[in-house]
Amino acid sequence: MSTIFDDRPCKLGEGPLWHPERQQLFWFDIIGKRLMTREGDKPKSWSFDEYVSAAGWVDYDTLLMASETGLWRFDLLSSERILIAPVEADNPVTRSNDGRADPWGGFWIGTMGKQAESGAGSIYRFWKGELRRLIADVTISNAICFAADRSVAYFCDTATKHVRRWRLNPETGWPEGDSRVFLDLREEGLNPDGAVVDAEGNIWIAQWGAGRVAAYTADGQFLSAVSVDASHTSCPAFGGRDLTTLFCTSARQGLSKEAIRSQPENGMTFAAPNAGQGQAEHQVIL
Repeated sequence: MSTIFDDRPCKLGEGPLWHPERQQLFWFDIIGKRLMTREGDKPKSWSFDEYVSAAGWVDYDTLLMASETGLWRFDLLSSERILIAPVEADNPVTRSNDGRADPWGGFWIGTMGKQAESGAGSIYRFWKGELRRLIADVTISNAICFAADRSVAYFCDTATKHVRRWRLNPETGWPEGDSRVFLDLREEGLNPDGAVVDAEGNIWIAQWGAGRVAAYTADGQFLSAVSVDASHTSCPAFGGRDLTTLFCTSARQGLSKEAIRSQPENGMTFAAPNAGQGQAEHQVIL
């Protein structure tokens, strides 16, 4: 069972990132156009004029941040934002969604329609100055994460209820061959959202609408689930000094006023101590 880590409700919480050098959690409220954190016991946030959704850490004071128009170098001290690469900047239909740094210092980022338009999004990888589209015709890009042994990437289009696995080149990290279905959650009616891989290679997947983060082995066998007191769990991350705390964002998007009134924790950010043994988030190399 988890407890509330931060009680500021997000319309659409996403992209939690435990910065291993700062020992600090960052996350986003996509619809609220905010990057959020806590410094000690004090809440802090930055506001933007466009949707922001995911980040990787570059150094102690710098993030690579994904927005609806691009990837940006963001200075946590000065709040200066420098464009690194445009991402669908000429497409007003789409915005960024789920993203994560890979073990080679690259960054994968998914896009989707702002109204979840069918097939409007894509998944990209940015590495060594190149932004390459990997997958097109994605409705809701999610679950981007990487095996602990660097062998595969995971991702999903939530609309399909499939989580897929893709073999990676061990030298470059670029995907090879075709991706394959890793988990088929259609029969259970579960909606895979954001995901993270722990140090043992298990994948932890937030399941939108189910109020939980579920762990599966690398063979796709269900292990356990951490319950969250919010219906729409959106993305997990391991953090804390020993990387055993499972953090999870949540959302109020799509919930009725009655549902929010009866469960006001919807949209808050949660923590579950001693949930598993995570691995440190990979550093983005620019």
